[in-house]
Amino acid sequence: MALKVGIVGLPNVGKSTLFNAITNSKVEAANYPFATIEPNVGVVEVPDSRIDLLAEVFQSKKKIATTIEFVDIAGLIAGASKGEGLGNAFLANIRETDAICEVVRCFENKDITHVEGSVDPIRDIEIINLELMLSDEATIKKRIERILPKVRGGDKNFKAEHDVLVKLEKCLYDGNLLNTLDLSDDETKILSGFQLLTAKPFIYVCNVNDDELIEDNEYVKLVKEFAKNSNSLVVKICAKIEEDLSEASEEERNEFLSDLGAEQSGLDSLIQAAYQTLGLQTYFTAGPQEARSWQFPKGATAPQCAGIIHTDFEKGFIKADIYHISDLEEFKSEKAVKENGRMRLEGKGYIMQDGDVCFFKFNN
Repeated sequence: MALKVGIVGLPNVGKSTLFNAITNSKVEAANYPFATIEPNVGVVEVPDSRIDLLAEVFQSKKKIATTIEFVDIAGLIAGASKGEGLGNAFLANIRETDAICEVVRCFENKDITHVEGSVDPIRDIEIINLELMLSDEATIKKRIERILPKVRGGDKNFKAEHDVLVKLEKCLYDGNLLNTLDLSDDETKILSGFQLLTAKPFIYVCNVNDDELIEDNEYVKLVKEFAKNSNSLVVKICAKIEEDLSEASEEERNEFLSDLGAEQSGLDSLIQAAYQTLGLQTYFTAGPQEARSWQFPKGATAPQCAGIIHTDFEKGFIKADIYHISDLEEFKSEKAVKENGRMRLEGKGYIMQDGDVCFFKFNN
């Protein structure tokens, strides 16, 4: 159930440099448009020190962290929705992502050309968002035309879908992203079948110079103000520093971040933003063979979380032994956790909490 995030942006804003940092891979990062033509995919572990505690207590042979899949997609330009640049190939590659991460240039550098001729992050965001909106508008219009005869024929199922599509069309016509709409559960269910781009949650990533990481420059302030309108999160990074950090040892990494006055890397901040945006949390399983973290949507029940491991676990779910990892940190062993009454036997209605350590019991 790896979370999938699409990294998008205009050419030469630092997307591929960020992707290099994320995956510690070496995709081409050149100073000209469309250096990235095919989408590059990288799967990275979600950093979580809690899994180290589990592995130590259980003497686990290996640690398996939950992951996020990042997809670096070719630079977008104005007119992409009509086939300009790499056009629809770009748009198709982000339809299956869970969230869209827009990287915007918030730094000055005369040696790195900007496809629009100047640095203006709000203009860049509006170019990208407009292309995504135009693509969604075309998809909606095509679907309305297809189902309209059935609606006129009195088909109630298609009438409900038509009403939602008209609502979506008006939202786009008014210049708003679909993720700003307040929809009912039934409307959301209809919407989910179309893979509309602007219905996805957005995260804005401000790429800054290394001396602008701590205090926001004017460009970053503008992006943060813009993001408020859609309740989107903003992450500030220096893509080049992230790339350097990805090649450093843990000791060098910590020392470098300390020298910068930063509490964590930009990548860690981006992962946290993705989790928060999509309402994700983490639970754990552990034993002598492995200590493992699992991501789950906030509000999921114990059986649903068991099903993330294997569908049979959900179907045959009986009970689960559960305690919080903070209890393990306090009492130092699972036996002591149990002896101190912190381990609970939970049933099918239990809502899983972030940091729960679980042992699922199920029928084969």
